[in-house]
Amino acid sequence: MKFITWFADIDLEDTPLVGGKNAAIGQMVRQLSGEGVRVPDGFAVTAEAYRFYLERNNLKGALRDAIAALHDPHDIDTLQKVGAEVRHLIEGGTVPDEISREIVAAYEQLSKRYALSDCDVAVRSSATAEDLPTASFAGQQESFLNVRGTEYLLSAYKKCLASLFTDRAIIYRIEKGFDHFKVALSVGVQKMVRADRACAGVAFSLDTESGFRDVVLIDSSYGLGESIVQGIVNPDEFTVHKPTLRQGYRSIVRTRCGDKDVKTIYGEESGEPVVYVPVANDERIQFSLSEDEVLELARTVMNIERHFSDLRGRWAPVDVEWGKDGDDGLLYIVQARPETVHSVKEMGLSIATYRTTEVTKGELNNATLVVGQSIGQQIIHGTVRVIEDATQIDRVQKGDVIVTSMTDPDWVPAMKRAAAIVTERGGRTCHAAIVSRELGIPAIVGAADAMQAVHDGQIVTVDCSRGADGYLYEGEVPFEIERIETATVPTAPVPVMMNIADPDRAFSLSFLPTAGVGLARTEFIVTSALNVHPMALLHPERVEDTQTREQIDLLTKRYQSEKPALFIQKLSEGVATIAAAFYPRPVIVRLCDFKTNEYRNMLGGVAFEPVEQNPMIGFRGASRYAHPLYEEAFALECAAIKRAREVMGLKNIKLMVPFVRTVGEAEAVLTQMASNGLERGDDGLEIYMMCEIPANVLLIDQFSKLFDGFSIGSNDLTQLTLGVDRDSELLMGLFDERDEAVKKMLAMAIEGAKRNKTPIGLCGQAPSDFPEMAQFLIDQGIDSISLNPDSVMPFLMRFA
Repeated sequence: MKFITWFADIDLEDTPLVGGKNAAIGQMVRQLSGEGVRVPDGFAVTAEAYRFYLERNNLKGALRDAIAALHDPHDIDTLQKVGAEVRHLIEGGTVPDEISREIVAAYEQLSKRYALSDCDVAVRSSATAEDLPTASFAGQQESFLNVRGTEYLLSAYKKCLASLFTDRAIIYRIEKGFDHFKVALSVGVQKMVRADRACAGVAFSLDTESGFRDVVLIDSSYGLGESIVQGIVNPDEFTVHKPTLRQGYRSIVRTRCGDKDVKTIYGEESGEPVVYVPVANDERIQFSLSEDEVLELARTVMNIERHFSDLRGRWAPVDVEWGKDGDDGLLYIVQARPETVHSVKEMGLSIATYRTTEVTKGELNNATLVVGQSIGQQIIHGTVRVIEDATQIDRVQKGDVIVTSMTDPDWVPAMKRAAAIVTERGGRTCHAAIVSRELGIPAIVGAADAMQAVHDGQIVTVDCSRGADGYLYEGEVPFEIERIETATVPTAPVPVMMNIADPDRAFSLSFLPTAGVGLARTEFIVTSALNVHPMALLHPERVEDTQTREQIDLLTKRYQSEKPALFIQKLSEGVATIAAAFYPRPVIVRLCDFKTNEYRNMLGGVAFEPVEQNPMIGFRGASRYAHPLYEEAFALECAAIKRAREVMGLKNIKLMVPFVRTVGEAEAVLTQMASNGLERGDDGLEIYMMCEIPANVLLIDQFSKLFDGFSIGSNDLTQLTLGVDRDSELLMGLFDERDEAVKKMLAMAIEGAKRNKTPIGLCGQAPSDFPEMAQFLIDQGIDSISLNPDSVMPFLMRFA
C-alpha cells in the first residue's frame, strides 16, 4: 500500500484520498503552473495512512469509548476532557514503519529539490469524507509551521492526525449529525514560503461581506500568514475590480493601511518553530505589498477562480492563502479552498415591511416620547445615548439610539455604530436624514425637545413605519417584519437609479435592480475617509493652530512629502468603489458641494473658509471651482476623478456640476475642468449639471449647449423657488416639493431639456416620499428618477 503522493500527481478527483485542501493544491500544481500560479512543492500523506495508523495502534475501540462519554456537546467540561483524551490517545501512538519510511524518503527528496539539508515545511491537515464536502471542515484542524527534520516532521504528523478531534471539530460533527469515524485525515507537507522575511495573507475572489462577485479582496501583513489567520493583527486591505483589471487597468479601487503591529517569524530554537515580534513604526505606516504585487496577486486569484469555476460548471469563488518569499521576492499560493458563504446563497431580492404588533393605538400614544419626521421605513429597539456635541461621539456604542440636537459630517463614525438617530432640528434633507439613509438605519428628525424627553441609558423604540411621521416610544414596543420575496421585479415606466454616498454600502446596494447611480455624493467620501480641508493639505503652513497641524500630520504620516496625494487617493478610491459596484452601469458623480460652514468644520478649514450668514446660498458649488480661494483644491478633486477613470478604467463615471448660477460660471468651470484633464467628450467623458436654481430652468436652452445632461435637485429647487430655508424647523411646513410653483418649475425644466434633446433626470427626495410626485414626473416625460436606496423596492412595487 502506498501512503505518499506528490502534489504534482494529485488533482480534484483524488479528494477522497488526500482531502479537499491537498487535492486543490495538486490541481493548481498540475493545471495552473503554466499560467503563473506559483505553488510551493510538497506531498500528501494519504487518508489511507490515517486509517492504517489507527488500525496498527489499535485505537478505534478506545476512541469510540472515549467519544461515547460525551452525551451533551454543550457540556464544556466533559467536552474538554474527552477531546484531550482522544488527542492523547492518537498522539501516543507510534507511526508504523510502512508510513514513516515513505514520509522520511519523501521529505529527504523534497529537501534535495530545494538544496537544503532539512527543508522547512508546513504540515497541514486535509480532512476528507465519503459523503461530505471538505469545505465543511475548513478551519477545524491544526497546522504546524517551520517544521524541520524528520523527528519533528513525524511528531507534527501525529499532532495533525490528533487535531481531527479538536474540541471545535467534535462539536461541529455532533451538531451536524456526522459520524466521527466516517471522516479521515490526509496530511500535506509543503515547502514553507519565507514570508517571515516579507509578508503573507489571504485573498478572496469576491467581497466577503456582500458576496459581490466583481472584486478580489486581499488582506496582507508582515511575516507569516499566521498573524492574519489567528486574527492578532489588523492587516492591510486591498480591493481590486476584476472587469477593469482584465482590460489592463490598475484597478485597485480601495486600500486600507492596517496597524500591523506584530509579525510571525521563524523561531531560532527547534522547539519554538514560530515567534511573534513587534513591527517597527516606520514599517507599520507603509503598505506591506506594492501596487504591482497587489495586481499580480489579484490576477492569480482570478485565474484560480476561473479554473475551478470551469471545472464545476458554475461560479466557484475561492479563498486562498498566499505568501511572499523574502528570499526570491516572488508571490506564492500555499492553499486554496472554495468560499462557502456566498457561493451557496441565492441572491434574491426582497422588501421588508415593518409594523408594530400586540399594542393598541392608545397604548402607542401613551408610550410616545417625541414625534418628528420619519426617515427610513424600519422599527428598531435600542438604548438612548444623549450626545451634546461631536466631542462626545466616542460614547456611542453599537446598537445605540443617538439623540441630539443636530449632526454634521464629524458624526459619521458614531452614526455608523448607531441603530437609529433622533435629532431635535432639521428636515428631510438635513445631514442626519441623508446619512441615516445611506447607512440603512432609521432616523427621526425635527423632533423638538427630544433631548429633554429622554435620558441616557433608556430603552426605546424608534418607529419609522407609519408614513411621514416618526415616533419614539418608551420601552420595547413589539413589532414584526414581513419580507416579500420578488421573483420578478416590476418594470417602472422610466429607468430607476439610486442616490448613494457611502462606498461601504456600494457592493451590497448594487444588487438592487437599478439602472445605475443618479447621484454619487463626494462629500461623504471626503469626510469619512479623511476629513481634512484640501487646502490645508496644499498649504499646511497657513494652519495656525498647533494641535490641528499635529492632527493633520498624524493623518497624513504616510504622505509627509506630498500630503495632497492622500486626498487624491482617498477620493478616487471612494468614487471608484461606487463605480466598480455598479459597473458598467452609469454612475453620475457630483463634484463636492459642501457649504462654507461644512468646510470650516473640517481639519484646517478655519484657515481657508469665510464665515457666511447664509451658507446655503453662499460660496458653494460651481462658484468655488474656478475661484482663487479654492481652485487649487478643485484641481485635487479633478485629479481624483481622472485617476478613477483613467488609471482604474472606470469609464462609467460621469461628472455633475452642482449649484451653477450663471452661464458664464458654467463656462468658467468647464474650462477649469479641462485644464485639469477632465475635458467634456475626451475619452467618452460626459458632464452633467444639477438643475436646482430657477435660473437653470429659465436659461435651460443655453445650459443645454454646455452640458450632456441635467439632474434636477428638487431639494434646492424647492428652497429657492419658495424662498424657504430647508433646514429651518420653523418653516418646515412650507417646504413642500408638491407646491404648484415647484411643480411648474419641474415641468418647465423637463420640457426645456426635451426641447434641446438633452437627457434630464431627478435625484431629489420628492419621488421617494410622495407617490403622486413620481407620477407627475413620469407624466412630464422625465428620463430617469434616482431614489434613496431604501425607496427603490417600494417604488418599483408600485408598478406591480
